[in-house]
Amino acid sequence: MITRHLLIYGRVQGVGYRYALEAKAATLQLEGWVRNRLDGTVEAIVQGPEESVHALVAWARQGPPTASVTQVAVKDHDPIKQDGFQRLPTG
Repeated sequence: MITRHLLIYGRVQGVGYRYALEAKAATLQLEGWVRNRLDGTVEAIVQGPEESVHALVAWARQGPPTASVTQVAVKDHDPIKQDGFQRLPTG
């Protein structure tokens, strides 16, 4: 199990990015959350098997067809205690 913090830059708000990331995370059976940030980025914490987390990070670099991702900053993160994956309010 690994946990990663993602900051996604580009045109990623108002294009269904959070919903698509949540669906992809569920498909990969990951835990964590995703939210819009006030600065226009999308933030996520993802946790699960290394291969699945890497697959989500690779997907995040493209996002849904309506998005235009310019950068994904990925950092290690302490493990979280959560069941499933959810969308959080903007923060």
